[in-house]
Amino acid sequence: MKDGQRTISTLEDCIDYFRSGETPEADWVVGTEHEKIGVYRESGERIPYEGEHGIGALLWCIAERDAWKPILEGGNVIAMEKEGASITLEPGGQIELSGAPLATIRETCREFNAHVDLLIEESKDFGVSWLALGVDPIHGIEEIPVMPKKRYDIMRDYLPTRGGLAMDMMHASATVQANFDFSDEADMAVKLRTAMGCTAIVSAIFANSSISAGERNGFASKRVAIWRDTDPDRCGLLHFVFEEGFGYREYAEWALDVPMFMLVRDGEYIPARGLPFRRFMEEGLESHRARMADWDLHLTTLFPEARLKRIIEVRGADAVPRDLICALPALWKGILYDAPACRAAWGLVEKWSTAEREEAQLAVARQGLAAELGGQSALELAKELVGIAGEGLGAIAARRPGASDERHFLDPIRAQLELG
Repeated sequence: MKDGQRTISTLEDCIDYFRSGETPEADWVVGTEHEKIGVYRESGERIPYEGEHGIGALLWCIAERDAWKPILEGGNVIAMEKEGASITLEPGGQIELSGAPLATIRETCREFNAHVDLLIEESKDFGVSWLALGVDPIHGIEEIPVMPKKRYDIMRDYLPTRGGLAMDMMHASATVQANFDFSDEADMAVKLRTAMGCTAIVSAIFANSSISAGERNGFASKRVAIWRDTDPDRCGLLHFVFEEGFGYREYAEWALDVPMFMLVRDGEYIPARGLPFRRFMEEGLESHRARMADWDLHLTTLFPEARLKRIIEVRGADAVPRDLICALPALWKGILYDAPACRAAWGLVEKWSTAEREEAQLAVARQGLAAELGGQSALELAKELVGIAGEGLGAIAARRPGASDERHFLDPIRAQLELG
């Protein structure tokens, strides 16, 4: 029996899932994910799925041109896979590349640039341009086509009951994220704590969504504000991460009590209607019992600022132009993959209270690098954090014979901070 089909019934089963992600330091890699918002060049309209010049047709062209394996749902291509990477269709027609796990930022950047070059080339005949912004700057939610994906239909039914901006999150926002390994539970705890603690600083650096629905919206990062009004059960900061003794158990206990979106059985999506995973594991849903694949799926529907699966995912940045895309994984690699750098980064935010951490998120959404975080300038904190990341990248290169120094990937951030 494949592990995903194994029935699970205890907290320990859920904890074992995280433990199975432990990876020796020599094998640590970085995965980068980034979304783009497409519009027609002449009209500025968002792109529907259907039609000769729709997203569906464009995805088929990419699959044929570059040998991607299409993933179908109801006869529609909704994703593609190739060599450990995937291209997925987001709720409003945004396209996301989830990059392959790669050892160096140079490889990550090469992969990303090849993807963007291909997307731009294939989009020419469709009359489509792609926006590197954290939110759609032009359209209201009612003007954005929805994509034919059953997972998103269930989310559209459920999330508006939880947050006023949930539909904006699904259809109008775009982000860049990075994924990192951990060696054991203690290493995970240190990294997740640091990532969660520093997320406001990183959000300030990458704030890039000050225009929406055709006008200035009063935010530096409207995307950060949108996520704060999406679903309090599954989004935002997890303050238990900062408590002494945090580990797999505490994250699993939290995730077990978050309402589920859905199950998938034989390719069919079954709405869970807000059933917490803990109750599903105890009682089942209709005739279905909990499986490890259900736990894996459930964890992908939780959206805290830093997320634990079999990897750690950092989620706090708006979508940005090319050079800054490559800088995001480099910044987090320098912080999370060098222990002294990780300690130093945590030291920047360690003394913040719970209230200060929440206030920092609101301040960054409104003011970006002009904000004050925990009584300090966001700009000065950002400069310190980038300096720490640079030292970390230098130390990583020094530990690995033949490894290239990746500190130059931070240069676009440094240039931005000097302007700030």
